[in-house]
Amino acid sequence: MTDPHSSVTAALDARGAEYEVMECDPDFADTAAFCEKYGISPDESANTILVVGKSDPRRYVACVVLATTRLDVNGAVRQRLGVKKASFASADETKDLTGMLIGGVTPVALPDEIPIWVDAAVMKPASIILGGGDRSTKLRMAPQTLTSLPNVDVIEDLAKPAT
Repeated sequence: MTDPHSSVTAALDARGAEYEVMECDPDFADTAAFCEKYGISPDESANTILVVGKSDPRRYVACVVLATTRLDVNGAVRQRLGVKKASFASADETKDLTGMLIGGVTPVALPDEIPIWVDAAVMKPASIILGGGDRSTKLRMAPQTLTSLPNVDVIEDLAKPAT
């Protein structure tokens, strides 16, 4: 099996996307620690979060939000999924479904059956930094690159400002 980072860069290359790979210490892969250690503004750091709608069958969606916001799981996400309950997928579910560890999850190269919902605020910075598919890399790219991925919807108010 190909490592997730190689799959991610191959998917970007196949789209002709421009991106920069940033190496990072896996101990600092989580967003707050990464931003602090590498001097990156949370305003341009985006998290990809796998959410599960607790229906039968379970429904999954990958949501991309800025680090300065909180994903509205119990409002916008739950309603869009059309389920009564939704929550963050567990670390094990995330790895099983995406092949990626939390701290490295990216919307690039996800399985086709997982829709990708991008909060509209993610589209505003000149560039964003996302997981690179593993905990030792991040990707810097124009946010518009996300709209070239399959199954992407840009959604207003998917996230709320963090308090």
